[in-house]
Amino acid sequence: MDFYYLPGSAPCRSVLMTAKALGIELNKKLLNLQAGEHLKPEFIKLNPQHTIPTLVDNGFSVWESRAICIYLVEKYGKTDSLYPKCPKKRAVINQRLYFDMGTLYKSFAEYYYPQIFAKAPADPEKLKQIETAFDFLNTFLEGQEYAAGDSLTVADLSLLASVSTFDVAGFDFSKYANVAKWYNNAKSVAPGWDENWAGCEEFKKYFN
Repeated sequence: MDFYYLPGSAPCRSVLMTAKALGIELNKKLLNLQAGEHLKPEFIKLNPQHTIPTLVDNGFSVWESRAICIYLVEKYGKTDSLYPKCPKKRAVINQRLYFDMGTLYKSFAEYYYPQIFAKAPADPEKLKQIETAFDFLNTFLEGQEYAAGDSLTVADLSLLASVSTFDVAGFDFSKYANVAKWYNNAKSVAPGWDENWAGCEEFKKYFN
């Protein structure tokens, strides 16, 4: 399986942790976005949106990290623990994944990316969106050891990739007690955490 990625990317790191949890070896292919490698015709043929991460499994191409994680579990998981077949459990996991994509990680991108890549000043309104997202996550995690249910799922891995990126960006989420507690536990139980953190450290250069 070819996996086009960058170590610093949170969505890419969620796939790496999922693969690790499943015992899957990925053929990692670094994609140099600054050199425009994602715009080459051969890559656009694989992924017309020319985004990372992109997975190519025996000719089948899929992108969007959360879709990739679910695909890997459904095709290669020896059990369904990371993405249970129960419709209710799966619905909660899906909600957390969509929340991560459309609210939590989105708030990161909208606040930090203009500062990193366009040297724009920090927007206090965008910072409020981050705080709102963490308020929601803190509520979801009330009385919960894991993000969706009573065991580790792809929801935890996706959220962990995002929250660890906030960590290296210097966002202090210690006041969100449920998030802080979940984060400390998730770091200790998530397969592939070390590689995730190494990617975070690589991304941290943008904040130095």
